[in-house]
Parts: sequence; structure tokens; C-alpha cells
Amino acid sequence: MTAYPLTWLYAPGDRPQVVAKALASGADVVVVDLEDAVASDRKDYARAATAELLEHPPAVPVHVRVNALDSPWGERDIAALAPAPGLSGLRLAKITSPAEVAHVARRAARADLYALLETALAVEQAYAIAGAHPSLRGIALGEADLRADLGVRDDSGLDWPRSRVVVAARAAGLPPPPQSVHPDTRDLDGLAASCAHGRALGFLGRAAIHPRQLPVIERAYLPTEVEIERAESVLKAAAADRGAQALPDGRFVDAAVVTAAQRTLSLARRR
Repeated sequence: MTAYPLTWLYAPGDRPQVVAKALASGADVVVVDLEDAVASDRKDYARAATAELLEHPPAVPVHVRVNALDSPWGERDIAALAPAPGLSGLRLAKITSPAEVAHVARRAARADLYALLETALAVEQAYAIAGAHPSLRGIALGEADLRADLGVRDDSGLDWPRSRVVVAARAAGLPPPPQSVHPDTRDLDGLAASCAHGRALGFLGRAAIHPRQLPVIERAYLPTEVEIERAESVLKAAAADRGAQALPDGRFVDAAVVTAAQRTLSLARRR
């Protein structure tokens, strides 16, 4: 997987032809969904089809969103897919406690885990969940379920949970979380605006549900030419004088600004 995955494309596990298109879409990570995208009577088929797909490592990293632990299918999903040679990660739906992460880590000793926080309780325990086990590689919000749980109607009502998850990930030493999906696949202007807002909050990348969303997400999260030039000027100044200083354009440069510039240029190398 690239050091900075920006696009995480979901595909329903009971539709192998859609999964195949997702693998060819250019997404950094394909997430095969066994949970929300699959009807109850198709769960066993979706699991079997995904296990067959992961018998050999695909060309693109594949994560699997398994069903919640308290569902009839979650434990079976983990048992069937955790040993798969082609699995890059298990995305754990509706996690609410560190104990649930630890439980999955015991069942899936070799799998990288990603916790999806989809309730008020999960958000309240975000830092504890983020530090629950060394196998946990990331956390993210599931905003559709969280919105329903909180009764939030305006999008701005989710900004506090978003910031809390960003801070919890950082505090636990995890990568910045990706944004949750933008549900309107044709509203690309709205997606771009939402990504800009998410980037300002500290997210890195975004989950998608249609390939047409991928270029919009990439453009939103990759540094602009202006940002790259500014980062390069910061590092050039820092190399000449290791102390805090003010650049000719008035910008102040210290260690924190240098670190931010280094992150910008690392991300820019994806281009």
C-alpha cells in the first residue's frame, strides 16, 4: 500500500463483477463490504466470494468490512477471512469499545485492523479504542450511522465528532483518519467542498462509493503547486538557519512549520 492512501473505494462483496471494476479503478485501497451493502440472505455468498478473491493477493490492497460482532455474521466473517493471503486489512463495523478490538485481534492475529466508530458511545471512547491493540492501524467515522444515532440533521453537527476522531488518532500514534463517504455520487462539487472542509479538520483522504469520486478526492487532498512551493521555501530556509526565523514574505518558520512542510512534500511525491 502507498504510504499515503487517499482513496478507499467500497464495493459490495456479493457482486464480484463490481469488485473487479473497483480493483481496476485506480483506488489506493479497495474495501470489499460484507456489511451495509449486502442483504441478509446474501451474507454467506458474499463471504465465500470474498474468500475466493483473497486466495491470492490482488494487485491493489484489499480491506474487508466485516459485519458487526453482535450480528449473526461477524465472527464467521473474521474466522473465514483473517487467514486469507490476499487480505490487507479488516475494517471492523460498529466498534464501541477497546475490548472489541482486542477480541478481534486475538481471533485475527496476523490481520491489520481498522475500527469504524459509528455511535456516540464509540466517539466518546475514541482514544481508548485507538490505543486498544498494536494490530489496530487506523480509526474512522461511519457518519451515516452516527448521524442517525445523534439525530443530527445539519452536516456541521458532526464537526465535533470529526475533530475528536482526528485528535484521538494522532494521540494514539495512528495515521490521520480518512473521511467518511459522500453519499451523493453525482454531487461532485459538493464532494469537493466537503473534502476541503475535511482536509481543514485534519483528515487525510476519503472513502468513496463510486469510481467517479476518486479524482475529486485526490485533487482535494494532494498539495497544490502553491503549497508545494511554500513548503520547499520553508525547508530551504530551515537548511540555511536552524533557528526560528521570519521569511521575507512575513511567514514565521520554526520546528513545527518545518515538520508540516516535510509532510506536504512527502504527500506531493504521490503525483
